[in-house]
Amino acid sequence: MNFLNRSLIVAALVCSTGMQAFSQAENAAQNLPTDYLTKEFHAGRRQALRDMMPANSVTAIFAYPERVFSKDVNYVYHANPDLYYFSGYKEPDAVLLVFKEMQTDGEGSYNEMIFVRHRDPAQEQWTGRRLGVAGVKAQLGFKRVYNSDEFEKFPIDLKKFKTILYDDLPDDASGSLKELVATFKSKGDIKDVDKRLLSDLNLISQRGTPKNIDRIMAYIRPRLDGEAYKNNPLIQELVAKPDSATLMDVKAKIDANPSGLALFEKATVELRGVKTPEELALLKKSVEISSIAHAEAMRAVKPQMSETELEGIMLYVHKHYGAEDEGYPPIVGAGGNGCILHYEENSATKVDNQLVLMDVGAEYHGYSADVTRTFPANGKFTDEQRVIYQAVYDAQEEVFKLCKEGVNYSSLETKTREVLSARLIGLGIIKDAKEVGKYYPHGVSHHLGLDVHDKGDYSGDLKAGMVITVEPGIYIPAGSPCDKKWWNIGVRIEDDVLIGKSQGTLLSIDAPRKWQDVEKTIAEKSIFDGGRLFPALK
Repeated sequence: MNFLNRSLIVAALVCSTGMQAFSQAENAAQNLPTDYLTKEFHAGRRQALRDMMPANSVTAIFAYPERVFSKDVNYVYHANPDLYYFSGYKEPDAVLLVFKEMQTDGEGSYNEMIFVRHRDPAQEQWTGRRLGVAGVKAQLGFKRVYNSDEFEKFPIDLKKFKTILYDDLPDDASGSLKELVATFKSKGDIKDVDKRLLSDLNLISQRGTPKNIDRIMAYIRPRLDGEAYKNNPLIQELVAKPDSATLMDVKAKIDANPSGLALFEKATVELRGVKTPEELALLKKSVEISSIAHAEAMRAVKPQMSETELEGIMLYVHKHYGAEDEGYPPIVGAGGNGCILHYEENSATKVDNQLVLMDVGAEYHGYSADVTRTFPANGKFTDEQRVIYQAVYDAQEEVFKLCKEGVNYSSLETKTREVLSARLIGLGIIKDAKEVGKYYPHGVSHHLGLDVHDKGDYSGDLKAGMVITVEPGIYIPAGSPCDKKWWNIGVRIEDDVLIGKSQGTLLSIDAPRKWQDVEKTIAEKSIFDGGRLFPALK
């Protein structure tokens, strides 16, 4: 790579910025994908947001900052999912304003505007094409578009609005984005707040239920020594009496006087939590690509392979089918490494005759899959591995039955713990159901979409159109207080499910799940079989 100031190194912009908004014909003519979300989709999402906003309000959504990877090189840029969702814009240094009511100035009427990164041919030669003002108007359908450096002098007084909705403001922004944020805070008289406290209050409001109050308290207790927490009456009320009645009282008080951040979170949770047909088309493709890749990894696995090599096989399949990226750092853990929930090193030089846990999901046009499979590198489960695998599989099957509209989200976790605890007790690994968290330390589900842990309602009932994961697991690291024959067995089976009116639809069906099918798939020939692609290193 040629040397250049890090502000210019954003290689991802070459292909991933404005291209998505061309018409299908234009994309085809330029040898680009033809299934990006359309400008009509994004306009519809803005109107849906506007319909939810309170009277006399404005919503501001900022681009994410660029982040340094190493010295003068940035990480590949990833757009703010909310900004992309509501605008289609995928570049840095931007802010979108959506107004509840029509506004009027000397140029006419408007109810939205966007300030974007300016065109710069010299920098674009290094970092890729930018849409600029003209491109955003033509390709994204906005009528009011300005360069970001015009925001400071733009004649708009945000203080006149009764409510300003906005997301967590980036505090590590630099350059143009830093100036945009500072101008916004000045124009709207936005005060600095303790972001962690606001996030926890929102967590209590959105996800707190009588069934998970212990988990909520365990999450916030490490921060209770902070000054903002000591001075917050709602937190202190809950700390003084952490029971379900107090929780519901605190939730009601939070909801009675919501901040602009809380209102933004509530609106985006509701909108992004239920996918539109356009989103489902992309999400289904992302999951299908991931599932095919998992099956191919099973066919290709050999005990002498490294964790990294298996990761590379999956990534190749993703790229073959057009996935731009992965939705999260791939997890490929053999043996004891599979007992580490977010093991990302993938550095073991041989997977040997061990179980391999692969949690890898493609990202296709911004939408992330999240699929996990666990399989024996030598092609056959041992008796102990098979028993644990079957326990996880059976828990998943029971949860699948609940994946339909009207079922409370929390019941998925209840059912998972019920099944896993009974199995672990039966195997003599635990003595009491309360111990299940020792070997099943995470939750069974999360929403899926533009973020791998997507926005969505975690405390209410499931709705048709939601896409969630179902991912029970059992992890028994070496040294656990049970028979040694169970040590270093880590099993997670994770699938992606579309919630329907009467039942869910398993989207990740192309990745084998039953242990018999897993063994059968491993025995099949892989496209990567037939000799090494490269000579051994000296």
